[in-house]
Amino acid sequence: FFAEFYAENDVNNNGLECMRVLNEIIADFDDLLEKYRFNCIEKIKTIGATYMVAAGLTPKAVYDGTDTDLDQYLVHICEFAFAMQECIKRINKHSFNNFQLRIGINHGSLVAGVIGATKPQYDIWGNTVNVASRMESTGKVGKIQITEESCLLLEPHGFRFEEPHFVEVKGKGTMKARFLIDRRIVPT
Repeated sequence: FFAEFYAENDVNNNGLECMRVLNEIIADFDDLLEKYRFNCIEKIKTIGATYMVAAGLTPKAVYDGTDTDLDQYLVHICEFAFAMQECIKRINKHSFNNFQLRIGINHGSLVAGVIGATKPQYDIWGNTVNVASRMESTGKVGKIQITEESCLLLEPHGFRFEEPHFVEVKGKGTMKARFLIDRRIVPT
């Protein structure tokens, strides 16, 4: 969304105003992560206008191998995606812009660690990360695209999806995916 907005000209102080707006958006997303309900989610990094998070990585949120934990991490990631969409709507209202997010979600195992000696960076790697990235890049602006396997875990938690469709995923071939619509409250 940001590449179309960014420009260097006299009106926006050679791009500085664009960077100020991007920083405001990223800071608002960071503020969401401070909310208790998102305490199992960690910001991994930003790359340009991409904001990458993962759930269940920290000692306070270690996955113990039960489906319930995996489901809950996935539920929190989806709730965070909805919160990001609401946040961008508020920003648009106050800044008279029309930013929209394109979000990709997947679940599974991954490798995490710090690399580099001069400027060490924490990062995550693996098939799970690659597929989530492809869900984002092959998705539609304004939508949350998610793998079919993740949908199956989320349906019992009240999440609703559009009909399945197929996407070409580099290194994986054709994969079934859906767009996340919303979550209805499931009586307990």
